[in-house]
Amino acid sequence: MFGKKSEKVPYKGGSVAGSITIAWETQFKESNAMWKVPRLIRLNDNIVVREDETAVFFRDGKVLTYFDKPDRYALTDFNAPVVGGLLKFFTGVQQQAEVYYIQKRILDGKYGSQSPYQFMDPTFGIVNLRVFGEFRWQISDPALFINQFVGTFNAVGSGDVEARLKDQIVVLIYNVIGKMKDNGVKVTDIPSNLLNIEQAALGLAPQNFQQYGITISKLQGINISLPDEVQKAIDTRSEMSVLGVNYLQYQAGQAMVDASKNPGGMAGLGAGLGVGMGAGAGMGYAMSGGMAGQMQGQGVTCPKCGTIATAGSRFCPSCGNDLSKPQNKPVQPMTKCPSCGTDMPEGTKFCPNCGQKMAQNEKVKCQKCGTESASGTKFCPNCGEKL
Repeated sequence: MFGKKSEKVPYKGGSVAGSITIAWETQFKESNAMWKVPRLIRLNDNIVVREDETAVFFRDGKVLTYFDKPDRYALTDFNAPVVGGLLKFFTGVQQQAEVYYIQKRILDGKYGSQSPYQFMDPTFGIVNLRVFGEFRWQISDPALFINQFVGTFNAVGSGDVEARLKDQIVVLIYNVIGKMKDNGVKVTDIPSNLLNIEQAALGLAPQNFQQYGITISKLQGINISLPDEVQKAIDTRSEMSVLGVNYLQYQAGQAMVDASKNPGGMAGLGAGLGVGMGAGAGMGYAMSGGMAGQMQGQGVTCPKCGTIATAGSRFCPSCGNDLSKPQNKPVQPMTKCPSCGTDMPEGTKFCPNCGQKMAQNEKVKCQKCGTESASGTKFCPNCGEKL
């Protein structure tokens, strides 16, 4: 359909009857996927095509042909129907013969959501999520690409194309997040599932982008931003997991850190306590034990993270675990130090606050039958001998 000319014609140089040689200048194609030649094509025009581009001829709302091999192509009287010049000569009607250049190489783009995705979480309620990231794409079918974006969407430049691609990628990611939510994934699980979200969205890309003549080859750097209060809860949960403590122990440790920053704070927390790791651990244990003592008989321990929740709570305030399941057990019975009054679990041999030996946990042996009984028992429970 196109004839080739071997003679060299300068780019954009004048030719016969006002015809020109058209080429996509390198400085304008660095980050552009598409360029429309800013004038209608005439008879004897020359089209220059390089290695990394395709020239597509578009007329009457559809692609007539395209050329993707590097060379110089001239419109002659043999392919005049592509231009439509003869039709104007006989009828006076000028057909709109246009040329679009498109890139062959892989292009990089960025996407970001304009509107948030409302994620319904059982613990936090409705959480607004926003996604950001990068993607790589390539035009795989030049004719289909131009017919869709120019003929259907009336796009005239790369900006129109990239805007539609970004919106479509965000929709795909939101769709993946919605399916994960339906399968029980909570908002606190999203940061650990970013790679899975990327791969799932990439798997859905062919059926959504092939109709545009486009291939999405990669999604990367996905970032899903959470509200500050949700992000803080996730960070707290991660720190608790690393430290191996429950929520009350974590809060006690944070109180020690805050008190250590206050010059008079440590004195108010207890006489004789030093500023250091040992003192912080002892006070954290004492605080968690005291609070647990207050909840004895009216609370449950989360079997997943160890947090103590008040009676009647359906979900753990720390990790969101369902506390209505039968595996949840009552809080361990507590006892008090006879010296300083600190609460601690029964069976503790030394007070974690003052170091007092817990006499009630010592055993006394019956001189008659050898049976061991708790310290303070007046008569042997086996033979009745006075202890």
